[in-house]
Amino acid sequence: MKLRMHAMAAAIALIGTSGAWAGEPEAKKWVDSEFQPSSLSKDQQMAEMKWFIEAAAKLKAKGVNEISVVSETITTHEYESKTLAKAFTEITGIKVNHDLIQEGDVVEKLQTSMQSGKSIYDGWISDSDLIGTHYRYGAILPLSDYMAGAGKEWTNPGLDLKDFIGTKFTTAPDGKLYQLPDQQFANVYWFRADWFARQDLKDKFKAKYGYELGVPTNWSAYEDIADFFSNDVKELDGKKVYGHMDYGKKDPSLGWRFTDAWLSMAGAADKGLPNGMPVDEWGIRVADDKCTPVGASVSRGGATNSPAAVYALTKYVDWMKKYAPQQAMGMTFSESGPVPAQGQIAQQIFWYTAFTADMTKKGLPVVNDDGTPKWRMAPSPYGPYWKDGMQNGYQDVGSWTFFKSTDPDKMAAAWLYAQFVTSKSVSLKKSITGLTFIRDSDINSEFFTKNAANYGGLIEFYRSPARVAWTPTGNNVPDYPKLAQLWWKNVATAVTGEKTPQAAMDNLANEMDQVMARLQRAGMAQCAPKLNAKSDPSKWLSDQHAPWKKLANEKPKGETIPYEKLLAAWKDGKVR
Repeated sequence: MKLRMHAMAAAIALIGTSGAWAGEPEAKKWVDSEFQPSSLSKDQQMAEMKWFIEAAAKLKAKGVNEISVVSETITTHEYESKTLAKAFTEITGIKVNHDLIQEGDVVEKLQTSMQSGKSIYDGWISDSDLIGTHYRYGAILPLSDYMAGAGKEWTNPGLDLKDFIGTKFTTAPDGKLYQLPDQQFANVYWFRADWFARQDLKDKFKAKYGYELGVPTNWSAYEDIADFFSNDVKELDGKKVYGHMDYGKKDPSLGWRFTDAWLSMAGAADKGLPNGMPVDEWGIRVADDKCTPVGASVSRGGATNSPAAVYALTKYVDWMKKYAPQQAMGMTFSESGPVPAQGQIAQQIFWYTAFTADMTKKGLPVVNDDGTPKWRMAPSPYGPYWKDGMQNGYQDVGSWTFFKSTDPDKMAAAWLYAQFVTSKSVSLKKSITGLTFIRDSDINSEFFTKNAANYGGLIEFYRSPARVAWTPTGNNVPDYPKLAQLWWKNVATAVTGEKTPQAAMDNLANEMDQVMARLQRAGMAQCAPKLNAKSDPSKWLSDQHAPWKKLANEKPKGETIPYEKLLAAWKDGKVR
């Protein structure tokens, strides 16, 4: 004890109260170079760095010299692992081992930690899709409680939670913040603006379909455009052209392709933001308490195997087989991501903005000589079941997550690192590197105002109200790890033709109900499932709410909008 008190006194003495302070040269080196530009002045950055150094000194005096954290592998997290972890280590003296693994592995390891009661890592960057899981099981530390209690002295006074754009996605029904956003990206519509602007193609398209070639606002137009480029245009710039791109390999990432709001884009859920209520985008219904899951199958009031959901799966399979490159069937999420940059894809309905950084590199077939993109992004079109007030699409919010079982001092150090990589001192540069915005101050910075033309609509999207209609998986999902793994295995049977889309979704809905029944028997800390009894599905199907009745016409006339008009709508404060 005496040794520890002596060490703490020595650490505090090193910091001092005036003049030069320990760690100042290291902090100044990073602030003057890597941490530019920033939304803070250099003096403000140095003051923030001094706070981190002082807080870290207290933890080093307690014997904390090294921590381990984990995230999925995307450009933003690579920057954190290779650059910001090094900066934090040099500035604070606490070494950070920032592991990069596949998202499916992150979920698996997190699930293992929940089951064992011992966290494998000191800190996790885990999708906010697990908010319903964290809220129900009670294994994850609510950050609201931590910042007001044991973590108060480790919480950066300049954190500025109100500047974060995604905290409503990481807040549970109890009103507590469970996770701190670290990066965000949406799935949107991507298209070759240069091709869409060609008068010869515009004339040819209008002559065939009777309306203008433009940004599709419904799935009918998307399908028409896919068919047009694949079967009428066929070849551009000496290369074969495809009207669509997707991926279909039997792999965990195939599940994200669907749980990431594909059903709600078709219109399978109820109205409501951030998620449909009482039926969400997974098709899970909750009771009147807006908390208790009561079923996924239509026979229990859910919508996972509803007509709209079956329509969504049917279109996914049909479009991939008819209009995408043949190899797409055997690709995963990460393998398919770079394909549009190769210059043969006309449009993609389900494209993640996380790929933006890799789609803007000079020399690519989709980038002009001046560095501006030949492509643009826009809101994804919606299916025939979709109605105003529904979720428009998915937004991934990778967020810092901490287990209650983590050693308090190690967790405090990991919390420091989490705040460091999301701090105003570094977040603008991180946003420029990975283009996964978390702070309003970064989105509206002078840098992105000057350089908006280089990002194909990304800045306009995030500055518009559209961003709030793109939301992560919500609170209705009681156990994300257990339920998510059911999706890719069942969807794959429809891709291969082993089952019809209806049979695949029937099986998925039934398996989801079985898992929720087990959760009901096992019990949870709060809001455990309590399944409705099975009944005639026709009792639930309606034209007023989910699950929606089958439409007589699932392909209304195609509708498009000029991209310039869409940008003007965003600037006027409209979604589209």
